[in-house]
Amino acid sequence: MSFSSEVKAELSRQVSSARHCQIAEAAAIFRMCGQASEDGKKLFLRIENPKVAKKFGVLLKHAFEIDLRASGKMGSSVCVIEGREALGFLQTVKLLGADGHFEERPDFISGMIVQNSCCKRAFIRGAFLSGGSISNPQKSYHLEIVCDGAGKAEQLRGLIGALGIEAKVVLRKRYHVLYIKEGNQIVDMLGVMGANLALMELENVRILREMRGSVNRKVNCETANINKTVSAAVEQMNDILYIRDKIGFDRLPEGLEEIAVARLEQPEATLKELGDSLTPPVGKSGVNHRLRKLKEMARALRDNDEEESL
Repeated sequence: MSFSSEVKAELSRQVSSARHCQIAEAAAIFRMCGQASEDGKKLFLRIENPKVAKKFGVLLKHAFEIDLRASGKMGSSVCVIEGREALGFLQTVKLLGADGHFEERPDFISGMIVQNSCCKRAFIRGAFLSGGSISNPQKSYHLEIVCDGAGKAEQLRGLIGALGIEAKVVLRKRYHVLYIKEGNQIVDMLGVMGANLALMELENVRILREMRGSVNRKVNCETANINKTVSAAVEQMNDILYIRDKIGFDRLPEGLEEIAVARLEQPEATLKELGDSLTPPVGKSGVNHRLRKLKEMARALRDNDEEESL
């Protein structure tokens, strides 16, 4: 079982005791992988993970008194809600318009559903369960949730940000992907969702990786090649900090801003590691080109300062 599957299995076993949190989580799952007829009398969900489908059924029974198993409407990955039960669900999650029909909206859900911090956590958990993934921490740190619209991705980023976690959004083909790449932020995200076992496993991996990295850096720094790399990185950092303090990053083209932030966050990373950390990844030559552009910009700014001081 992959690490992502382990996280989802752990989260699928958790059911909040508070009905408002159950509603928030069910709403997230529906908005991630559900559709509604125009009149709101039929809801259809295709949930790929059987454990998540089972949890959705439990949430419906607890929060909405809808028993899909008893009515035989639920399979391992398909869920259909019809008639008064469908309208009742939509009304509870604030997706029923004034005309009594389903109200499609560009974002996920009404803010009323996620007012409380606990409901935000439940909603984020539901969104991850039905549209998220996390990489094997032995290889890399990457968590993402795929959304089918910019409004949804931005609302989800706002909910996550309200809990102290910084996520970014990138357009990938026709989807808007919310992602987190920093190990400590992913640890916080697992804590927010309640995946405590996965959190401890990731923390153990991080400690071992950092220890190995520390030893390797000390050994490698004895070579001239690493000294050269470190010197170049320091020079790049100085140029980037000078640009930041002088004109700010918001005036940089997107590609230059991205590599500038990546270098500040990863001062010891090689060009390949920097490129791999970007979304989408960039090759060594591309990273080197961007850093060279920043170096030229810093030189021009310094030259301008010297001329003004004369």
